[in-house]
Amino acid sequence: MFTKNHRRACLAATALAALTLAGCAEGGGSDALQVSGSTTVAPVAADAAQDLKAKGLDITVATQGGSAGGISQLASGQINIAMSSKPLGKEDKAASPGTKFHSTQIGADAVGVIVTKRVADAGVKNLTAEQVRGLFEGKITNWSEVGGPNLKVFVYDKEPGRGTREVLDKYLYGDGKAPAPPKSGNFAVVGGNLETRNKLESTPGAVAPLSTSFVEGRKGLAAVNLDGIEPSPKNIASGKYPMARPLFFITDGEPDGASKKFIDYTLTAKGQALMTKHGYLTLKEIGK
Repeated sequence: MFTKNHRRACLAATALAALTLAGCAEGGGSDALQVSGSTTVAPVAADAAQDLKAKGLDITVATQGGSAGGISQLASGQINIAMSSKPLGKEDKAASPGTKFHSTQIGADAVGVIVTKRVADAGVKNLTAEQVRGLFEGKITNWSEVGGPNLKVFVYDKEPGRGTREVLDKYLYGDGKAPAPPKSGNFAVVGGNLETRNKLESTPGAVAPLSTSFVEGRKGLAAVNLDGIEPSPKNIASGKYPMARPLFFITDGEPDGASKKFIDYTLTAKGQALMTKHGYLTLKEIGK
């Protein structure tokens, strides 16, 4: 599922607090195509923007607020394309009834429950949904309770509205509402994928939900199986893995002009190769 180049590519492509990839060597500015949202989709968008510079497209890619932030910015007219690692929900549409949301799927990804190598090597290679709930609700506080080392659990959860968080909540609670975060000194909320990964790598007993592509090549981290199911390309494509998710570009209405050129490019063979480069599944691989 992953490529050897992923770590280097992610480090370069996702320094995206306000990454500007301009088609014109000078200028850029207000006429640029504005793309913002999911930190999962961002590496693909950034590379596509870089590829399209030669064709004169002026594109700005940012990751403000993750998927929910991108959708909100699109609805308010601040950007042209929202990147999302979650399908549009009823609440998204209800919050912006005047927006004609149009989603274009560009590939698929898996959210993993990521632990440190120390925890995995000590025996935590598979977790059930009940055990994951226990970890994130603060009921399981030591890894020895699930067959791991005598080490305190530290949970790094995602911000509400992040695509990763919504996928985790769907797996754990179905259509029900997740409970309030536990009042614990061993629980913290994080934002984007790189921040999450950095926190995981710096905390021996950490666990967090994170795109599995972001742990490729990271020797200190591991994605556990969920209910005995590995987050393999085959299991993601078939939907067997319980935290597989589609990746989207979202526009207000059918994409046209520069937006259409950008999105259409990501659906070409060259554009889909960017999905593979960053460890995601192409539309062909998931039968789309």
